[in-house]
Amino acid sequence: MSRSAARRLRIVADTSVLINFLRIDRMDLLGMHRGSFIATDHVADEITRPLQRERYEHALRAGHITEEHIAEPVEVDIFLRLRDPGRLGVGECSAIAVALNRGYRLAIDNNKAIRRALEEAELGALKLEIVRTEGIVLELIRHGALMIETADEMLVGWAANHRFKPGFSSFRALLS
Repeated sequence: MSRSAARRLRIVADTSVLINFLRIDRMDLLGMHRGSFIATDHVADEITRPLQRERYEHALRAGHITEEHIAEPVEVDIFLRLRDPGRLGVGECSAIAVALNRGYRLAIDNNKAIRRALEEAELGALKLEIVRTEGIVLELIRHGALMIETADEMLVGWAANHRFKPGFSSFRALLS
């Protein structure tokens, strides 16, 4: 499989994105996405709240996401370079390392981590495609796996009860 095909098909998710879906109990949406989602073991370790952990384990059993250990020397090297200054969490570092090494898309919401990931990609002359939580939802809408009204209900739930607060009030506005 070519790196470009792998990038289209596989998405490595950071904790921030997973928690957005775990909070509203919609990990099933990752399973409906055209891409295949993975989490590193470091990302999984950052899911510590009991209800979220239970939902994550259910998503693993249901096949909505898979979990992988990073052990390839290139990934470990990238991980250590990213961790050296200590500004990013281990989950972010491991997700970035896997995305860069394997040519996967990176699902992440943290702006500081995104900037660092893009810097690392540029240093290695690698392409890195970033997708945020709202981008995942938009892809689901565009491919008929999610209705706009349902997505907007999720948006209201995120805004009212969680830290994830995008700067728009309806996914319909993003589709225009």
